[in-house]
Amino acid sequence: MTTSILPGLIRRFEAELLKDWVREQRTAVTLRSDLLPDAELERQSAQFLAALQAGLEAEAFGEISDPGWERARGFLEDVARSRGRQGFTPSETATFLFSLKQPVFKLLQRELEGNPAALVGELWEITVLVDRRGLFTGGRALIGREVMITRLQAELLERSTPVVKLWDRILALPLIGTLDSSRTQVVMESLLQAIVDTGSSVAIIDITGVPTVDTLVAQHLMKTVAAARLMGAECVISGIRPAIAQSMVHLGVSFTDIVTKATLADAIRHAFARTGVSVGRAAAV
Repeated sequence: MTTSILPGLIRRFEAELLKDWVREQRTAVTLRSDLLPDAELERQSAQFLAALQAGLEAEAFGEISDPGWERARGFLEDVARSRGRQGFTPSETATFLFSLKQPVFKLLQRELEGNPAALVGELWEITVLVDRRGLFTGGRALIGREVMITRLQAELLERSTPVVKLWDRILALPLIGTLDSSRTQVVMESLLQAIVDTGSSVAIIDITGVPTVDTLVAQHLMKTVAAARLMGAECVISGIRPAIAQSMVHLGVSFTDIVTKATLADAIRHAFARTGVSVGRAAAV
Protein backbone atom coordinates (compact mmCIF):
# COMPACT_ATOMS: atom_id res chain seq x y z
CA MET A 1 0.00 0.00 0.00
CA THR A 2 1.40 3.38 -1.01
CA THR A 3 1.80 6.29 1.42
CA SER A 4 0.65 8.79 -1.19
CA ILE A 5 -0.97 11.95 0.06
CA LEU A 6 -3.25 12.12 -2.98
CA PRO A 7 -6.30 10.31 -1.49
CA GLY A 8 -6.33 12.77 1.39
CA LEU A 9 -5.85 15.74 -0.94
CA ILE A 10 -8.78 14.71 -3.12
CA ARG A 11 -10.93 14.34 -0.03
CA ARG A 12 -9.96 17.76 1.35
CA PHE A 13 -9.94 19.72 -1.91
CA GLU A 14 -12.49 17.79 -3.99
CA ALA A 15 -14.61 20.85 -4.79
CA GLU A 16 -11.55 22.89 -5.83
CA LEU A 17 -10.11 20.06 -7.90
CA LEU A 18 -13.44 19.47 -9.63
CA LYS A 19 -13.78 23.16 -10.48
CA ASP A 20 -10.24 23.33 -11.92
CA TRP A 21 -10.70 20.11 -13.89
CA VAL A 22 -13.99 21.22 -15.45
CA ARG A 23 -12.38 24.55 -16.35
CA GLU A 24 -9.46 22.69 -17.93
CA GLN A 25 -11.83 20.60 -20.04
CA ARG A 26 -13.87 23.59 -21.15
CA THR A 27 -10.77 25.36 -22.46
CA ALA A 28 -9.44 22.28 -24.26
CA VAL A 29 -9.58 22.38 -28.07
CA THR A 30 -10.90 18.81 -28.08
CA LEU A 31 -14.02 19.68 -26.08
CA ARG A 32 -17.20 18.92 -28.03
CA SER A 33 -19.66 21.25 -26.35
CA ASP A 34 -22.10 20.53 -29.16
CA LEU A 35 -22.23 16.90 -28.01
CA LEU A 36 -21.82 17.21 -24.25
CA PRO A 37 -23.74 19.82 -22.20
CA ASP A 38 -21.96 21.54 -19.31
CA ALA A 39 -24.17 19.83 -16.74
CA GLU A 40 -23.26 16.39 -18.09
CA LEU A 41 -19.57 17.30 -18.18
CA GLU A 42 -19.67 18.34 -14.52
CA ARG A 43 -21.63 15.23 -13.52
CA GLN A 44 -19.19 12.85 -15.21
CA SER A 45 -16.19 14.68 -13.77
CA ALA A 46 -17.60 14.56 -10.23
CA GLN A 47 -18.44 10.87 -10.56
CA PHE A 48 -14.93 9.99 -11.71
CA LEU A 49 -13.29 11.99 -8.91
CA ALA A 50 -15.35 10.04 -6.38
CA ALA A 51 -14.45 6.75 -8.08
CA LEU A 52 -10.79 7.81 -8.23
CA GLN A 53 -10.71 8.55 -4.52
CA ALA A 54 -12.37 5.20 -3.72
CA GLY A 55 -9.84 3.37 -5.89
CA LEU A 56 -6.85 5.16 -4.36
CA GLU A 57 -8.03 4.43 -0.84
CA ALA A 58 -8.68 0.75 -1.63
CA GLU A 59 -5.90 -0.20 -4.03
CA ALA A 60 -3.73 2.96 -4.08
CA PHE A 61 -1.99 3.10 -7.48
CA GLY A 62 -2.98 -0.42 -8.46
CA GLU A 63 -4.03 -1.64 -11.88
CA ILE A 64 -7.47 -0.81 -13.27
CA SER A 65 -8.26 -4.55 -13.17
CA ASP A 66 -7.77 -4.71 -9.38
CA PRO A 67 -10.95 -5.20 -7.28
CA GLY A 68 -10.60 -1.81 -5.62
CA TRP A 69 -10.91 -0.11 -8.98
CA GLU A 70 -14.17 -1.85 -9.94
CA ARG A 71 -16.24 1.29 -9.41
CA ALA A 72 -13.91 3.41 -11.57
CA ARG A 73 -13.70 0.67 -14.19
CA GLY A 74 -17.47 0.42 -14.52
CA PHE A 75 -17.82 4.19 -14.72
CA LEU A 76 -15.16 4.52 -17.44
CA GLU A 77 -16.80 1.76 -19.49
CA ASP A 78 -20.12 3.62 -19.24
CA VAL A 79 -18.45 6.88 -20.30
CA ALA A 80 -16.80 5.17 -23.27
CA ARG A 81 -20.15 3.75 -24.44
CA SER A 82 -22.15 6.93 -23.92
CA ARG A 83 -19.61 9.22 -25.56
CA GLY A 84 -19.23 6.80 -28.44
CA ARG A 85 -22.98 6.99 -29.07
CA GLN A 86 -22.79 10.79 -28.85
CA GLY A 87 -20.17 10.92 -31.59
CA PHE A 88 -16.89 11.35 -29.69
CA THR A 89 -13.80 9.70 -31.13
CA PRO A 90 -11.80 7.29 -28.91
CA SER A 91 -8.99 9.87 -28.57
CA GLU A 92 -11.47 12.58 -27.52
CA THR A 93 -12.93 10.22 -24.95
CA ALA A 94 -9.50 9.37 -23.54
CA THR A 95 -8.63 13.08 -23.31
CA PHE A 96 -11.38 13.35 -20.68
CA LEU A 97 -9.01 11.50 -18.32
CA PHE A 98 -5.74 13.02 -19.54
CA SER A 99 -7.03 16.53 -18.81
CA LEU A 100 -7.19 15.66 -15.10
CA LYS A 101 -3.38 15.69 -14.78
CA GLN A 102 -2.95 19.46 -14.97
CA PRO A 103 -5.20 20.36 -11.99
CA VAL A 104 -3.79 17.44 -9.96
CA PHE A 105 -0.22 18.57 -10.70
CA LYS A 106 -1.10 22.08 -9.60
CA LEU A 107 -2.54 20.81 -6.32
CA LEU A 108 0.45 18.57 -5.61
CA GLN A 109 2.93 21.35 -6.36
CA ARG A 110 1.20 23.60 -3.86
CA GLU A 111 1.08 20.98 -1.12
CA LEU A 112 4.63 19.63 -1.63
CA GLU A 113 6.41 22.87 -2.50
CA GLY A 114 9.15 22.30 0.05
CA ASN A 115 9.65 18.59 -0.69
CA PRO A 116 10.81 18.15 -4.31
CA ALA A 117 11.65 14.45 -3.91
CA ALA A 118 8.15 13.64 -2.69
CA LEU A 119 6.66 15.86 -5.41
CA VAL A 120 8.50 14.01 -8.17
CA GLY A 121 7.34 10.66 -6.80
CA GLU A 122 3.72 11.76 -6.55
CA LEU A 123 3.76 13.31 -10.02
CA TRP A 124 5.13 10.14 -11.53
CA GLU A 125 2.57 7.93 -9.80
CA ILE A 126 -0.43 10.04 -10.79
CA THR A 127 0.87 10.38 -14.36
CA VAL A 128 1.09 6.61 -14.76
CA LEU A 129 -2.28 6.09 -13.09
CA VAL A 130 -4.16 8.64 -15.23
CA ASP A 131 -2.45 7.56 -18.46
CA ARG A 132 -3.36 3.91 -17.94
CA ARG A 133 -6.97 4.74 -17.17
CA GLY A 134 -7.10 7.08 -20.13
CA LEU A 135 -5.80 4.34 -22.40
CA PHE A 136 -8.30 1.92 -20.88
CA THR A 137 -11.14 4.34 -21.62
CA GLY A 138 -9.92 5.00 -25.15
CA GLY A 139 -9.60 1.26 -25.76
CA ARG A 140 -13.16 0.64 -24.59
CA ALA A 141 -14.37 3.50 -26.78
CA LEU A 142 -12.52 1.99 -29.77
CA ILE A 143 -14.13 -1.41 -29.17
CA GLY A 144 -17.54 0.22 -28.94
CA ARG A 145 -16.88 2.14 -32.16
CA GLU A 146 -15.89 -1.06 -33.97
CA VAL A 147 -19.04 -2.81 -32.75
CA MET A 148 -21.16 0.10 -33.97
CA ILE A 149 -19.41 0.15 -37.36
CA THR A 150 -19.90 -3.61 -37.73
CA ARG A 151 -23.59 -3.26 -36.92
CA LEU A 152 -24.00 -0.41 -39.40
CA GLN A 153 -22.18 -2.41 -42.08
CA ALA A 154 -24.55 -5.33 -41.51
CA GLU A 155 -27.55 -3.00 -41.77
CA LEU A 156 -26.19 -1.46 -44.97
CA LEU A 157 -25.65 -4.92 -46.43
CA GLU A 158 -29.23 -5.87 -45.69
CA ARG A 159 -30.55 -2.66 -47.20
CA SER A 160 -28.33 -2.99 -50.27
CA THR A 161 -29.86 -6.37 -51.15
CA PRO A 162 -33.62 -5.72 -51.30
CA VAL A 163 -35.75 -8.62 -52.48
CA VAL A 164 -38.75 -7.28 -54.42
CA LYS A 165 -41.95 -9.20 -55.11
CA LEU A 166 -42.68 -8.44 -58.78
CA TRP A 167 -45.70 -10.67 -59.17
CA ASP A 168 -47.37 -13.62 -57.59
CA ARG A 169 -44.60 -16.27 -57.13
CA ILE A 170 -42.01 -14.02 -58.84
CA LEU A 171 -39.19 -12.28 -56.94
CA ALA A 172 -36.46 -9.92 -58.11
CA LEU A 173 -33.13 -9.22 -56.46
CA PRO A 174 -31.34 -6.20 -58.04
CA LEU A 175 -27.65 -6.18 -57.12
CA ILE A 176 -25.54 -3.03 -57.15
CA GLY A 177 -21.82 -2.87 -56.41
CA THR A 178 -19.18 -5.51 -55.80
CA LEU A 179 -20.10 -8.96 -54.52
CA ASP A 180 -17.85 -10.45 -51.85
CA SER A 181 -18.25 -13.41 -49.53
CA SER A 182 -19.98 -11.54 -46.70
CA ARG A 183 -22.40 -9.75 -48.99
CA THR A 184 -23.15 -12.96 -50.89
CA GLN A 185 -24.12 -14.60 -47.63
CA VAL A 186 -26.58 -11.78 -46.92
CA VAL A 187 -27.91 -12.03 -50.49
CA MET A 188 -28.46 -15.76 -50.14
CA GLU A 189 -30.16 -15.48 -46.76
CA SER A 190 -32.43 -12.63 -47.90
CA LEU A 191 -33.43 -14.44 -51.08
CA LEU A 192 -34.09 -17.79 -49.42
CA GLN A 193 -36.15 -16.18 -46.67
CA ALA A 194 -38.20 -14.27 -49.27
CA ILE A 195 -38.81 -17.50 -51.22
CA VAL A 196 -40.13 -19.14 -48.05
CA ASP A 197 -42.25 -16.11 -47.07
CA THR A 198 -43.86 -15.63 -50.50
CA GLY A 199 -43.90 -19.18 -51.84
CA SER A 200 -42.26 -17.95 -55.04
CA SER A 201 -41.12 -20.31 -57.76
CA VAL A 202 -39.01 -17.89 -59.84
CA ALA A 203 -36.31 -15.54 -58.57
CA ILE A 204 -34.62 -13.01 -60.84
CA ILE A 205 -31.10 -11.94 -59.86
CA ASP A 206 -30.31 -8.78 -61.80
CA ILE A 207 -26.61 -7.88 -62.00
CA THR A 208 -26.93 -4.78 -64.17
CA GLY A 209 -25.40 -2.75 -61.33
CA VAL A 210 -22.48 -5.14 -60.71
CA PRO A 211 -19.37 -3.54 -62.27
CA THR A 212 -17.45 -6.73 -62.99
CA VAL A 213 -18.02 -10.45 -62.87
CA ASP A 214 -14.90 -12.47 -62.21
CA THR A 215 -14.51 -16.11 -61.23
CA LEU A 216 -15.18 -15.38 -57.54
CA VAL A 217 -18.35 -13.39 -58.26
CA ALA A 218 -19.55 -16.14 -60.60
CA GLN A 219 -19.01 -18.73 -57.87
CA HIS A 220 -21.01 -16.61 -55.44
CA LEU A 221 -23.87 -16.34 -57.92
CA MET A 222 -23.89 -20.08 -58.59
CA LYS A 223 -23.99 -20.82 -54.86
CA THR A 224 -27.00 -18.54 -54.51
CA VAL A 225 -28.74 -20.19 -57.47
CA ALA A 226 -28.03 -23.67 -56.07
CA ALA A 227 -29.42 -22.70 -52.66
CA ALA A 228 -32.59 -21.29 -54.25
CA ARG A 229 -33.06 -24.51 -56.23
CA LEU A 230 -32.96 -26.51 -53.03
CA MET A 231 -35.86 -24.34 -51.88
CA GLY A 232 -37.80 -25.21 -55.04
CA ALA A 233 -37.29 -21.96 -56.94
CA GLU A 234 -35.73 -21.37 -60.35
CA CYS A 235 -33.22 -18.53 -60.61
CA VAL A 236 -32.80 -16.33 -63.65
CA ILE A 237 -29.73 -14.10 -63.95
CA SER A 238 -30.29 -10.92 -65.91
CA GLY A 239 -28.29 -7.83 -66.76
CA ILE A 240 -25.32 -9.55 -68.38
CA ARG A 241 -23.86 -6.78 -70.53
CA PRO A 242 -21.66 -7.48 -73.59
CA ALA A 243 -18.44 -6.54 -71.77
CA ILE A 244 -19.27 -8.85 -68.87
CA ALA A 245 -20.23 -11.65 -71.26
CA GLN A 246 -16.87 -11.37 -73.04
CA SER A 247 -15.01 -11.30 -69.74
CA MET A 248 -16.81 -14.44 -68.55
CA VAL A 249 -15.92 -16.23 -71.80
CA HIS A 250 -12.26 -15.32 -71.40
CA LEU A 251 -12.30 -16.53 -67.80
CA GLY A 252 -13.96 -19.79 -68.79
CA VAL A 253 -16.97 -19.11 -66.56
CA SER A 254 -20.06 -20.96 -67.71
CA PHE A 255 -23.69 -20.69 -66.61
CA THR A 256 -24.80 -23.55 -68.86
CA ASP A 257 -27.37 -24.91 -66.39
CA ILE A 258 -28.64 -21.47 -65.36
CA VAL A 259 -31.13 -19.35 -67.31
CA THR A 260 -29.53 -16.02 -68.24
CA LYS A 261 -31.08 -12.99 -69.89
CA ALA A 262 -29.56 -9.80 -71.23
CA THR A 263 -32.05 -7.46 -69.56
CA LEU A 264 -34.39 -7.44 -66.60
CA ALA A 265 -37.35 -7.10 -68.98
CA ASP A 266 -36.35 -10.34 -70.74
CA ALA A 267 -36.07 -12.07 -67.39
CA ILE A 268 -39.52 -10.86 -66.34
CA ARG A 269 -41.02 -12.18 -69.58
CA HIS A 270 -39.38 -15.54 -68.92
CA ALA A 271 -40.71 -15.56 -65.36
CA PHE A 272 -44.25 -14.78 -66.58
CA ALA A 273 -44.05 -17.65 -69.05
CA ARG A 274 -42.84 -20.04 -66.34
CA THR A 275 -45.66 -19.11 -63.99
CA GLY A 276 -48.40 -19.06 -66.64
CA VAL A 277 -48.92 -15.30 -66.58
CA SER A 278 -50.07 -13.71 -69.83
CA VAL A 279 -49.51 -9.99 -70.38
CA GLY A 280 -50.93 -8.08 -73.35
CA ARG A 281 -51.52 -4.54 -74.46
CA ALA A 282 -54.82 -2.94 -73.56
CA ALA A 283 -57.06 -2.06 -76.45
CA ALA A 284 -56.86 1.58 -77.51
CA VAL A 285 -59.81 3.65 -76.39
